Amino acid sequence: MIDKSSFSLVELQAYLQQHIDVEFVAADKPNKTEDLSIVSMATLQTAQCDQLSFLANPSYRKYLASTKAAAVILHPNEVSHYSGNKLVCADPYIAFALLSKLFSRDIESPSGVHPSAVVDVSAQVDPSASIGPQCVVQAGAVIEADVVLEAGVFIGADTVVGAGSLLHANVSISQGVSLGKRNEIHNNAVIGSEGFGFAKTPSGWLKVHQLGSVVLGDDVEIGASTTIDRGALDNTVIGSGVKIDNQVQIGHNVQIGAGTAIAACAGVAGSAVVGANCTIAGGAGLVGHIEVADNVHITGMTMVTKSIKEAGSYSSGTAMMPSDKWRRSAVRFSQLDTLAARVKKLEREAEKH
Repeated sequence: MIDKSSFSLVELQAYLQQHIDVEFVAADKPNKTEDLSIVSMATLQTAQCDQLSFLANPSYRKYLASTKAAAVILHPNEVSHYSGNKLVCADPYIAFALLSKLFSRDIESPSGVHPSAVVDVSAQVDPSASIGPQCVVQAGAVIEADVVLEAGVFIGADTVVGAGSLLHANVSISQGVSLGKRNEIHNNAVIGSEGFGFAKTPSGWLKVHQLGSVVLGDDVEIGASTTIDRGALDNTVIGSGVKIDNQVQIGHNVQIGAGTAIAACAGVAGSAVVGANCTIAGGAGLVGHIEVADNVHITGMTMVTKSIKEAGSYSSGTAMMPSDKWRRSAVRFSQLDTLAARVKKLEREAEKH
C-alpha cells in the first residue's frame, strides 16, 4: 500500500489497475487535471474539490450535477450523466472498497508487550506482535506474528490468535479458542462465551457445562459487541471469509459456511448450520437445529423456523404500513384459519352441484 497523504488521479487509477480494470476520463473542460491532489473520499453531497466520490446506486445520480468532487468513480452506463473527471469501472463499489484502504489512516501499533499488560510466562508471543495496555494473555496462549491486541484485550488459556490478526480494544477471547489468520475483531466482542444450555428439573434449571470451543477460519471479521458461544460438545465453527456485523448472537455449536455475511442484530440459535456464501440481513432470526443451503439470502427481520434446502432469497413478516391498517390486518390474520375452513366447505358444496 502506498504510504502518503494525497494522490493524483493517475496514481489512483494505477492503484486500482492492480485489482480491476479502470479507465480515467478527464473532464469535458479540463482544469489542470495533473495538478489535482486527492486527500480523502466523501459522498457526492459533501465532497469538496480535493476529494474523490463514487456512484454505486442510481438513486444518487441526482447529485452528480451539483457535486464538487475532484472526480467520481462511475459505471460506464453513468458516464453520460457526469461531465467532470471520472474513474470508470464495472463495479464502482468495489473500487470504493479498494480505495478506502488506501485512504485509511490506521494508527500503527509498536511491536512488543506494553508494561501494563499481563502475559503468562507459558504463553507464546511472537516478537513482531503488539500487546497493548492492560491486556491479559493467559497460560498456554499463542500469539502469532504481526498480531495486534489493542488496549484491554483478554486472551484465555490455550487460545491461538493467528498471524496478522487485529483485536480491537476490550475484546474477550475465552479459553481454547482458535482464531485463523488475518482476523479482525471489533470492540467488546466476546468469542467463546458459555453457550445457553440448561436442563429442566423439578427443582429448577440445571446448568449444562459447555465443553467445546470456537474455531474461526482465516480472514474473518467480527463486529462490535457480537457474541459467539462455545460449543456444548463439538466446536462452534465460523468459516473463512465470514463477515459478521455488530451485535449479532451466534449460539453454541452453530456452523457458518465460508464467505457468508451476517448483518447487525441477527441471531442464529444453537446447532443451526448455515451454508457458504449466504447473506443474512439485519434483525433476522434462525431457530436452532436447522440447516440452510449454500447461496441463500435471508432478508431483514425474517424468522427462519425450518431448514432451507435450495438456494435463493427468503423473506417473512409483513412490510410497514400505517398503524390503523396494520391493526385491521392483524385482526384478519387471526381469522385466516376460519376463513380457509369456510372456503374449503364452500368448495366441497360446489363440487356436489
